[in-house]
Amino acid sequence: MAMSLEQAARRALRPARRAARRVGLELEVRSARRQGAADLAIFHEFSPPPSGGGNQFLFALSGELERRGVRVERNAISAATRACLFNSFNFDFERLERFARDGVRMVHRVDGPIGVYRGFDDGTDDRIAAVNRLAHATVFQSRYSLEKHRDLGYHFADPRVIHNAVDPSIFHPGDRRPSDRIRVISVSWSTNANKGGPVYQRFDERLDRERYDYTFVGQSSEPLPHARTVAPVPSRELADLLREHDVFLTASRNESCPNALLEALACGLPALALRSGSHPELVGDAGLLFEDAEELPGLLDRIADEHGERRAAISIPTLADVADSYLAALELDARH
Repeated sequence: MAMSLEQAARRALRPARRAARRVGLELEVRSARRQGAADLAIFHEFSPPPSGGGNQFLFALSGELERRGVRVERNAISAATRACLFNSFNFDFERLERFARDGVRMVHRVDGPIGVYRGFDDGTDDRIAAVNRLAHATVFQSRYSLEKHRDLGYHFADPRVIHNAVDPSIFHPGDRRPSDRIRVISVSWSTNANKGGPVYQRFDERLDRERYDYTFVGQSSEPLPHARTVAPVPSRELADLLREHDVFLTASRNESCPNALLEALACGLPALALRSGSHPELVGDAGLLFEDAEELPGLLDRIADEHGERRAAISIPTLADVADSYLAALELDARH
């Protein structure tokens, strides 16, 4: 098919646009190196909430570090910057590579493996491994993530495991106590079937509505005709919803450290979780694991009967402890 004049014009402009971008980036780098007073640079494409777990965690982490007196900048490395945290592949690599300089400790926060999580390999994990050449140290979000990358033959600089954490000013337990009618909730922002849609649909079909209610927040790959469904909401509204419920159900597969699960646990909800990814190491005794949707009715009855015991067993990393671990990896001292 012949190229239109408009397409030809756009293609002809691409080299000029790339050249202009490089010039603009170079001016930014020179300006940042002459001035700026940050301690830590975070390279990540931040999005306004409601958004994915990595985005939510980095908002919470940067907020905690700033409360401690750490001066944080985004997507730039200034004259005084001593360390840089760059997130998985969710940033402008050309920009990071141009800003990087000697004397700045580089720490790479790695997600995934993305191909296992998404269910297909589009080369993202290879790109993440290639980006890691800039890193002095690597943070994996769970033992599962570290070991799965190793199983796939990937090698990363100075690896260590630091779980995610949630903002305790938002996600914290309420005072609700279960009644004869138990409220179950699931949360997902993605329609990828690996986020659990088929399991939630089967659960919705079989749920004993004489004893249980079911709420789904976000987006599902499958229709849930009997459930109360709620569109994606900001964090504070989500936390209020979680505290109105008693049990969290998650059926996502191969997740490295799902914030949705951590947020629910932080709000005091024992979990029914698919035995997959990092779920077992996050849930511990604060819930029950399943391998098939057909197990859920019986396990739900059990967790309802053991609710107090399971709730008391919730043990997740605090944001303060996680921030300490990141400061250690970044070799930064906070100003208290």
